[in-house]
Amino acid sequence: MLHALRHGAATDRPTVLIAHGLFGSARNWGAIARALATDRAVIAVDMRNHGDSPRDDRHGYADMARDLAEVAGDGPLDVIGHSMGGKAAMRLALDHPERVRRLAVIDIAPVAYGHTQQGLIDAMRALDLSDLRTRSEADRRLAAHVDDPGVRAFLLQSLDLRADPPRWRINLDALEANMAAILGWDGQGRFDGPALFLAGGASDYVRPDHRAPIRALFPAARIARIPGAGHWLHADRPEATAETLRAFLDG
Repeated sequence: MLHALRHGAATDRPTVLIAHGLFGSARNWGAIARALATDRAVIAVDMRNHGDSPRDDRHGYADMARDLAEVAGDGPLDVIGHSMGGKAAMRLALDHPERVRRLAVIDIAPVAYGHTQQGLIDAMRALDLSDLRTRSEADRRLAAHVDDPGVRAFLLQSLDLRADPPRWRINLDALEANMAAILGWDGQGRFDGPALFLAGGASDYVRPDHRAPIRALFPAARIARIPGAGHWLHADRPEATAETLRAFLDG
C-alpha cells in the first residue's frame, strides 16, 4: 500500500486522491490538499519508488494505476494527478472507471514524450552527500549540476538530511531503468466521466495537437490553462490552481 498523507475529514463530498509527478512526493501537494480539505477528505500519496512508499523494480503506468486502485478501494473518488501522476491517474480512470468520479490531469497528455529526465537523475547521483548538514549547502553543491534554482528546490524536497548519511528518498535505479515507460503512454479504453486537463500557460506539455488523443480517451474532457504557471502549477500558482480544481470538483 502506498504511503499517504491524509487531510480533512470524510463528508458527503467524495474523497480526493492526489498523485504527484516524477521526483515528487505527497508533501509537494500539501498546500493544494489543505485548500481542498476544508469540506472533504483528501489523500495525497507517495507514488511507488518515491518518498516513503515501497520500492519496486517495476514502474509502469499499469503498476501505478493498480497502486492507486488499491488506495481508492471501491470508490468512486475524485482523482487529481500531476505529470507522471497524471498519466497514472488516467490509467486508473481507463482501467477502473468505477473507481473515479471526476478526473483532473495536471500538465500532461496521454501521449509519449520525446524528452528525458535522465539529466536530473545524473545530477542527483552526482551530488556529494558526504558531510552534508544543511539544505543551503546541498543547494550550493547541486548548483554545479542544475542551473535552475526552482528545479533544485523541487529536487531537494526529496533529500533526507536526517538520515546518516543523507540519502535521496527516491529509487533512482528503478526510475532510470523505467524512464522510457515513464515518458511513454500505453493506456487504452475510454472514460466518459468529467475530466479536466489543466495546463500551465507557460508550459509546453499540453499542446494543441494533444487535443485529439485527449478527447479520444476522455470525450467529456475540458482543457484549461493557468496563466503564468509552468509545469509545476501547484508551486507556481497555488491559489489559482486550488480554485480551479475546487470549481471543477464541485461541478
